[in-house]
Amino acid sequence: QLQIVESGGGLVQPGGSLRLSCAASGFTLDHYTIGWFRQAPGKEREGVLCISGSGGSTNLADSVKGRFTISRDNAKSTVYLQMNSLKPEDTGVYLCAVGADVPNGNRCPEVMYDYWGQGTQVTVSS
Repeated sequence: QLQIVESGGGLVQPGGSLRLSCAASGFTLDHYTIGWFRQAPGKEREGVLCISGSGGSTNLADSVKGRFTISRDNAKSTVYLQMNSLKPEDTGVYLCAVGADVPNGNRCPEVMYDYWGQGTQVTVSS
């Protein structure tokens, strides 16, 4: 059974950091494009960052530019979302999605993803 699992969420103070992980069971993530999305209460889901199979990343949200980075470790079949300088407005459920590989620089539209995780909660609060 194919399954996507996110981990690493939690409660952090403003200015703090978290690293989220996205792993798969039933298959490896090596040749897929992976996207990180988030959904805040009462708001629509938004794309944060995506990374192609070859490791090229695309920033999808201006609000995280310079603070969040995405990376992948194909040996561990895991994709990471490093979040620094967190702000209260970063609070939400963060989800990982897996889709067919796309060229570097692609905007990774939401419709391209075939598999979604359940998400991990990130709360930024003092």
